[in-house]
Amino acid sequence: MDDKLKSILEWLYSMIAAIILALIIRYYIGTPTIVKQTSMYPTLIENQKLWLDRWSKTKKEMPQRGDIITFEAPSKKTYNNYEVNKLNPIAKYENEPKGLFNKFMYYVLEIKKESFIKRVIALPGEHVEIKDGKVYINKQELKEDYLQDNVITRGKSFNDFIVPENCIFAIGDNREHSVDCRDFGCIPLEKVESKVLIRIWPFDVWGKVK
Repeated sequence: MDDKLKSILEWLYSMIAAIILALIIRYYIGTPTIVKQTSMYPTLIENQKLWLDRWSKTKKEMPQRGDIITFEAPSKKTYNNYEVNKLNPIAKYENEPKGLFNKFMYYVLEIKKESFIKRVIALPGEHVEIKDGKVYINKQELKEDYLQDNVITRGKSFNDFIVPENCIFAIGDNREHSVDCRDFGCIPLEKVESKVLIRIWPFDVWGKVK
């Protein structure tokens, strides 16, 4: 093998190793993202850049109330009243990719994958009620200091139920302009992708997101 070919192969090996390492870090540890939705306004604003913690997903940790998370968008996002099953209020995922290659493209490279970013409101076993413009957890009004003054939380399809085991209930801070668990039900833990850790851009608001 001549020196030129050897150098090319070494460069290719280095590139492949770097790509594999980057994918491992992105999938299992953390990754940057850009806010593309208005559903978390004013906590998060469009085009802000965030660092997402995926280590919690790797460890299969249950998010805590108040955490801002990302999760895979359900296949069905709206329900008519007669379709709602409050005894089984779990979001539907019916378009799962088939085959190893398609799963790699969808889950690892996230090609054609839609994700939502919302705030965790309720945890497994908790009774959620949305009434009179407010959220109640186990009959107690939820204090939400992160909301703007005079925000009204309107009930939608899912407004009175118990969060199933290994699921969470999440809503956007911009209550009037958010498609969230009120519309499609609770999110299984396995569909939670990450937790928002810090805001990395713009620099004047750099820091932990609350």
